[in-house]
Amino acid sequence: MENHKENTGKKKEVQKKTHVKKTRIQNMTEGKPISLIIAFAIPLMLGNVFQQLYSVVDSMVVGKFLGVDALAALGATNWPNWVILGFLQGLTQGFSIVMSQAFGAQNGKRLRKAVGNSMVLSGISAVVLFVIGQVFARSMLGLLNTPEEIVQYSMVYLRISFIGIPVITGYNLLAAILRALGDGQTPLRAMAVASIVNVVLDLVFVTVFGWGIAGAAAATVTAQLCSCILCFVRVKRIEILALDRTDFKLDASLAKGMYVLSMPMALQNLLIAGGGMIVQSVVNRYGMIFIAGFTAGSKLHGVLEIATSSYGFAMTTYVGQNLGAGRMDRIHKGVRSALLAAVATSAVISGTMLLLGRPILGGFVSGTQQEITETISVAYRYLAIMCVCLPVLYVLYIIRSSLQGMGNTVWPMISGIGELIMRTSAALLLPAVVGETGVFLAEVLAWFGADVILISSYIVTVRKTEEKLKLKKAEN
Repeated sequence: MENHKENTGKKKEVQKKTHVKKTRIQNMTEGKPISLIIAFAIPLMLGNVFQQLYSVVDSMVVGKFLGVDALAALGATNWPNWVILGFLQGLTQGFSIVMSQAFGAQNGKRLRKAVGNSMVLSGISAVVLFVIGQVFARSMLGLLNTPEEIVQYSMVYLRISFIGIPVITGYNLLAAILRALGDGQTPLRAMAVASIVNVVLDLVFVTVFGWGIAGAAAATVTAQLCSCILCFVRVKRIEILALDRTDFKLDASLAKGMYVLSMPMALQNLLIAGGGMIVQSVVNRYGMIFIAGFTAGSKLHGVLEIATSSYGFAMTTYVGQNLGAGRMDRIHKGVRSALLAAVATSAVISGTMLLLGRPILGGFVSGTQQEITETISVAYRYLAIMCVCLPVLYVLYIIRSSLQGMGNTVWPMISGIGELIMRTSAALLLPAVVGETGVFLAEVLAWFGADVILISSYIVTVRKTEEKLKLKKAEN
C-alpha cells in the first residue's frame, strides 16, 4: 500500500512539473512503439544531417581552397578528435540511461539528482580531457604515422579543436538530458543553428580572413558553442529539472552507479577509436592521394551513419523508460519494429549514396585533373564497400543501444573489443593479400564481428532481465 502511494506521488509530481512544458518531453511507456521510436529518431536524424553538413563543409572548404595536403592534414585529425569526442559521448550517454529509467519510473527526485551529479562529473571529465588532449596531441599524430609535411597543419587544427572540449562536453551532456526525457527536437534545432554558423564562419575565416586550417577549426568550435547555449536554455525551462544545490552534491552510490554504466560505453568508444587510429596509421603509409581519398570517403561514412546514432539514441531512451516502467513486452515490440525500420532505412541511404557518391566526392577535391581522378577513385571504392554492408551497421546500433537501455553496458564494450580486433587485424593483414582494398574491408568486418557478439548477449540479457522483473513483481 505504501509503495502504491509512493509511486502515485511520484507520478503526480512528474505530471505536475511537466504540464507547462510537456510538448517536447515524451513518455515512451505508452503508445505504439514504432511510432514513438520513429517520431523520436527523425529529429535526431535531421540533427545529424546538419552535424554532418558542417563536418562535410569543413572538408570541402579545406580541400577546395587549401588543397589536397590540407585535406589530408584534416583527415589525420579525425581519430585523435574522435578519441575525445567518443569518450565524452559514451560518458554522457551512460548518464542518460539513469535519467531515462528514473523518468520512466516517475521518480522526479532521482531524475534531478542524476542530472545534477552528471553535470559535476562531466565538468571534471572535461578538464581532465582538455589537459590530456593538449599534452598528447603531437604524440597521437606520431602514433598515426602522420607524414611530416602535414603534421604542422594537423597540430594547429587539433590544438584549436581541443580548446573546445568543455563546449563539446556541455553540448553532449545537455543533449543527453533532453533525449532521456524524450526531447529530440531541441538537439535538432541546436544542430541546425550550429550548421549554419559553421558554414558561414568556414567561408569567412578561410576564404576572407585567410586563416587557413585554423579558421576551419575555429568555425567548428564557435558553432558547437552556439548549439550548447541553445540546449542549455531549453533545459533551464523544463520545470521537472529545477535543480537545487543538493542535487549537485555528489551522491557516492548514485555517482558510482552512473560511472558503472557510462565507463564501459566510454571505453567502448575508445576501443573503436583505437582501432580507427591503427587503420589511419596504415592509410598514412600510402601517400597523399590515398590519405585524401580515404578522408573524403570517411566524411561520407558519416552521412551513411546519419540514421544509425538516431535510432540508437531512440532505442536507449525507449528501452530505458520501458524498463523503468517494467514493460518488457513493449521492449520486445520496439526492438523488432526498430530492426525492420533500420534495415529499410539503410537500404535507401545505400542506394542513394551509390548513385550520387561520385559527384558529391568531387566537391572535396581540388588540384590537377590526375589528382582529382585518383582521389575520387579511392574515395568511391571505400564508399561502395560500406554501402553494400550498411544494414549490418544498422543492426549493430539497434541491438547495442537496446542493451545499453537495459543497463547492460559491459557487453557493448566487449563488442568494442571485437571491433578493435577485427578492424586492426584486417587493416594490418589484408593489404598484403588484396592490396589497398584490405584497408576498406577493415571497417565492415568490424561491424560483422560486433554483431555476432551483440546479438548473442542481447538474447541472454533479455532472459535475465525478464527473470529479475518477475522476481520483483512477486516480492511486491
